[in-house]
Amino acid sequence: MIVTLTLNPSLDRTIEIAALDRGAVIRAAAARLDPGGKGVNVSRALLANAVASRAVVPFGGDEGRQLVRLLRQEGLDMVTVPVAGRTRSNVTLAEPDGTVTKINEPGTALSPDELDTIADSVLAEAREADWVVASGSLPPEVPEDVYARLCRRFAGAGIHVAVDTSGPALSCALGSGPALVKPNLEELAGATGMAIACVGDVVAAAAKLRAAGARTVLASLGADGAVLVEDGGAWYGEAPVAEPRSAVGAGDAMLAGFLAGGARGERALVEALAWGAAAVGLPGSRMPGPPDIRRGEVRVSRPDPARLLTSAFAAGDGRRADGGPVPAGAERHPPPSSR
Repeated sequence: MIVTLTLNPSLDRTIEIAALDRGAVIRAAAARLDPGGKGVNVSRALLANAVASRAVVPFGGDEGRQLVRLLRQEGLDMVTVPVAGRTRSNVTLAEPDGTVTKINEPGTALSPDELDTIADSVLAEAREADWVVASGSLPPEVPEDVYARLCRRFAGAGIHVAVDTSGPALSCALGSGPALVKPNLEELAGATGMAIACVGDVVAAAAKLRAAGARTVLASLGADGAVLVEDGGAWYGEAPVAEPRSAVGAGDAMLAGFLAGGARGERALVEALAWGAAAVGLPGSRMPGPPDIRRGEVRVSRPDPARLLTSAFAAGDGRRADGGPVPAGAERHPPPSSR
């Protein structure tokens, strides 16, 4: 079983629009409301594919109660932890070419007692688990080393821990020896301080994370696919997306697929890419099920270090290599090239 922890869950409203025009009145083509949060999405993806999972979900206020209702309607196996604050709401604007603009609320602060209760809940459930997934942003006022402390606590109980977060929380977690980290391209550049423009740079940056303490690195590269670096070496893979609709939750689906595929080697990378690509082709943060997943379209090989990426990042400053800013939460997933 796989236990997931989401410290900062959300209600995710996705609105499909023809184009984002600032200052204009925009009519939506479609809209949907989904339960959200990275760990929640990992559990939802596993549920959609009949893989045993249990989500630990703190919740508060009317939004939190609505989040719990939506998850129960989906049949998610979960442990809910009431907190004093209000669960956040996020808004995603999705354009037809796959461009996604996200507006994320910061979430609610968690007290030390609430954090202890959440950690105890995860540890109680994890005694039957193969993996604990600790993922997502941190709520305000939560210490940056919270994932690191959780990693040490769970690893001390013999539990494999996967961490999917960003910024100082990721940097702190590395020293605690997580079994797996799953950065995206921007997070990889930020954590290593490296300029990343080609697949060779990704492999080198992943090796740097491994040297800092992570045992396995699964780097998601958006439209460029993914790179896996582990004890057995490195793999590169890509999967086509004919009609991208929303990248929201695609990285979470990728992580779920990787764990479901055994969390090691070429087979796990194929699962990761197939699940992630399927999620990009679905509306909102809907998670893919077996009919959506096309493993035969995934291509995996040893990395070509010289292969250029369609998105490149300068050395750890959160800006694209062309000097332009990267909007927080904005991702672009154009149709893959024919390379």
